[in-house]
Amino acid sequence: MRRADLIAVVGAAVAAPPTLAVAEEVGAALAQAGYTVITGGLGGVMEAASRGARSELGATIGILPGEDSEAANGWVELAIPTGLGAARNALVVAAAQACVAVGGEYGTLAEIAFALRAGKPVVGLGTWDVQGVEHVSTAARAVERITAALAQKHHTSD
Repeated sequence: MRRADLIAVVGAAVAAPPTLAVAEEVGAALAQAGYTVITGGLGGVMEAASRGARSELGATIGILPGEDSEAANGWVELAIPTGLGAARNALVVAAAQACVAVGGEYGTLAEIAFALRAGKPVVGLGTWDVQGVEHVSTAARAVERITAALAQKHHTSD
């Protein structure tokens, strides 16, 4: 049995409706492609991506900043409370094989940096303009780029 790759979807806990719509599309597209969506488990982009993934019967994981698993949004299947506050951002990205950044604030920037430093592919939609982030314009394109990057990574590690 091959385990599904975990893809982090990162973004702000409070975001505008167009950003939330993109995050939901990303979550749905990742689930359709067979990926497990991992987020920070709270609201905003995290909730929208989880909702999108669950709409396609995809698996969702939330790495929570607090100690209460009940704080997770209702679309998270597996909530992991950490008690680490914002430091949990490092865990979200560390658990994933790649990262999709949708919009975002400083926490998103930190997650992008953690992913890039770990050599993980990062695709962005309307997010920080950082060297190493591959910017795309649609959720479908984000999943195509993640899939290609992971295929390349799997191919070179075989």
